[in-house]
Amino acid sequence: MSLFEKRLLRAEARGLGSKLWRVSWIYVLLLCLLSAVGYVALYSAAGGSIRPYAGGHVLRFGFALLLMLGVAMVDIRFIARLAWLGYAAGVVLLAAVLRFGHVGNGARRWLAIGSFQWQPSEMMKIVLVLALAAWFRRASWERMGNPLFLIPPALAVLLPVALILKEPNLGTAVITATIGGTVFLGAGLRWWKVALLAGLLAIAAPIVYHHLHAYQKSRIEIFLHPERDPLGAGYNIIQSKIALGSGGVWGKGYLHGTQGRLDFLPEKQTDFIFTLLAEQFGLVGSYAVLGLLMLITFWGLYIGLRCQHQFGRLVALGLSTNFFCYVFVNLAMVMGLIPVGGVPLPLVSHGGSAMLMVMIGCGILMSVHVHRDAEFDDAAETG
Repeated sequence: MSLFEKRLLRAEARGLGSKLWRVSWIYVLLLCLLSAVGYVALYSAAGGSIRPYAGGHVLRFGFALLLMLGVAMVDIRFIARLAWLGYAAGVVLLAAVLRFGHVGNGARRWLAIGSFQWQPSEMMKIVLVLALAAWFRRASWERMGNPLFLIPPALAVLLPVALILKEPNLGTAVITATIGGTVFLGAGLRWWKVALLAGLLAIAAPIVYHHLHAYQKSRIEIFLHPERDPLGAGYNIIQSKIALGSGGVWGKGYLHGTQGRLDFLPEKQTDFIFTLLAEQFGLVGSYAVLGLLMLITFWGLYIGLRCQHQFGRLVALGLSTNFFCYVFVNLAMVMGLIPVGGVPLPLVSHGGSAMLMVMIGCGILMSVHVHRDAEFDDAAETG
């Protein structure tokens, strides 16, 4: 038995009690508060009824919370050893989507397991963070300056991005690339290299636009000029802006929003749920929800700062970036700052698969916190 395995056994022998004591219960409380906001919004979205959204939301979150705490108990070193295996599984599932996936709205993004449908691209974002963190865990400044050292992790980012683009799912592909780039920066990649890459992407933007699907081009054009088709493709964003503005400072009151109550607001239980909250609780309520979302993001970064090993720091950075991307894309979308892309607001929007993957990511982040002072045995891992 290796020294690494002996240490794992000794850690498990201490029992779950000590690990539960090390859980960041403030972080758990913040997640519960955000889920409660989701319950309030979904109850309103159903016209003041627990069905069909709010009741299921509570049950799903309860299960996901237990799953998160279970993942938090898993030794972060064990997760690190499985990182590349998880990445390989994610790539296989993305490839399976292109062959066997369910088609919806012109895209093949979902795998069906009975009546349950989920997007492997959501899982891919998490396992990509783990794989990159495992690769960069022992990277020195000299190795970060070596292009040959950077080629394998760069390909590890480009492969899932290419598969996600093939679905097609431009929004998730961009988010996946952003998460990968953030981990590169956290590992020590020079800023000028990132700036150079951003410049190349800007130059390639017209070429990329030329190869977009017709519906993707339509989203960009409607984003720029929604008034051209106010009753068609531009309807969603126009109604969203009306609802956001009509809430004023204090809102119209709970269950009294006209845009949502009269069904003018589209997808009010999923993509545009923040607009529903803004109409009923106004600017003050919107800032409160936004503050809670940012507090959860920053708490994840704080967990990374407290971690004593590089793997945990990079995992915390990548998973916090993933959560932030959910929030940023959803809010920017409903405000008309970016094209509508179908990204839910985490733990608030209706839906099970997105909540499940977000909570698994939070569980891994909590494992980083519980095992923040873990010592990695490099000899056991390489030998």
